[in-house]
Amino acid sequence: MDPNGENKMTPHLSGTGSSETQRLTTPKGAGCSWLVVLAAVSASLSGLMLGYEMGLTSGVLLQLRGVLSLSCREQELLVSSYLLGALLVCLAGGPILDRYGRRCSLLLSALLVVGGTILLVAVTSFVSLTLGRVIVGMGTSLSGTAACLYIAEISPRERRGLLVTLYELMLVIGVMLGFGCSYAFATSPHGWAYTFALVIPPTLLQIGALVFLPSSPRFLVAQGKVEQARVVLFRLRGGDREHIAGELRDIQAGLKEESEHSFWELFSDKANLRLRLLMGVALVFLQQATGQPNILSYASPVLRSVGFDSDAAATLASTGFGVVKVVCTIPAVLLVDRVGTKSFLVVGAVAMGISLAALGTLTLQSRTHLTSLCKSQAELNHTSTLWDLNTTSIDLDSSDIFSTHLPNQWGPEEVRRTDTEQNGFDGSGGG
Repeated sequence: MDPNGENKMTPHLSGTGSSETQRLTTPKGAGCSWLVVLAAVSASLSGLMLGYEMGLTSGVLLQLRGVLSLSCREQELLVSSYLLGALLVCLAGGPILDRYGRRCSLLLSALLVVGGTILLVAVTSFVSLTLGRVIVGMGTSLSGTAACLYIAEISPRERRGLLVTLYELMLVIGVMLGFGCSYAFATSPHGWAYTFALVIPPTLLQIGALVFLPSSPRFLVAQGKVEQARVVLFRLRGGDREHIAGELRDIQAGLKEESEHSFWELFSDKANLRLRLLMGVALVFLQQATGQPNILSYASPVLRSVGFDSDAAATLASTGFGVVKVVCTIPAVLLVDRVGTKSFLVVGAVAMGISLAALGTLTLQSRTHLTSLCKSQAELNHTSTLWDLNTTSIDLDSSDIFSTHLPNQWGPEEVRRTDTEQNGFDGSGGG
């Protein structure tokens, strides 16, 4: 893939008119070949890796707390280092994707995940663990954006929504596996290392698949490689020449239309872009402000502090988060196009608010000592409440409900998917 052709002018086929006209000329009935499915599944492994890294954090933190005698501040730094890596890539991810393409970006992200994981497993020190988590965070963050774009750009319009949501499903499955693997190795002497290392097999599988998969047609056209894009579309669409010609025209028209607009137009009143941008940013910000990511990161230590008598028991209880996420994501993925994203957003927000209020109320009413999270490795303090109830179970149930409703209704994937289908991917046919 030639990165030096970034600024090449996109050649246009004869007879192309306005983008609106070209969108109407694409014949329907595009095929969804086995290659499209294979490419979508391979790219969706990035979601599995991201979810796995999110899910393993709390269980591994319990083990490392004892192995390295981590203080509260060190535990916080270890958790936030992963997010720091993700933030660094967010600032540079756009230019990387545009210059090197989605497929090469996925390969780069997979290599970062493997390299960071090897550092985590090979050297047992707080500094190496922190640096390794930064590198892994960079890899999973880059892969998250690249995977969704790659899937959307190779998928036929009729199957694009379903294939993109495959990433979301793989993400919550990864969260469940992260919690589950943390529990499986909770009592092993080096269980934390085994848990970290288990992300390597799917990453290597993705690398092996990407080596043989094609680049996205849209990126090839943007690089001026129209004939290569035509060949790729021929492989992806099963040889429907009429549809390939129309889809190629749509891609070119979409790229031409994009070149006529600047980034700063997002902040203008044109086409209501400013309000739409504000809504998208607000949804992503509010997702983080709910504190749900912190529940994932500290689930096992918190459950350990409120009455579970061992690290393994607390890790097993936290596995319920991942199981409930998967169970509730499946119907959401299947019904979101039929019911509508706004309906899921409203229902999910209400359910999250109620469960968060219940969780906060129970926490305030309980008399819980959290010193075991930071310093003492001795006997655990138990929790008592004003009611004759098992607070641990109630807190867990409320947390499950709260964390379950987030990925399907408030997650950034839904924001990205809705926006791209309306403004980018749908308008450019195959990319």
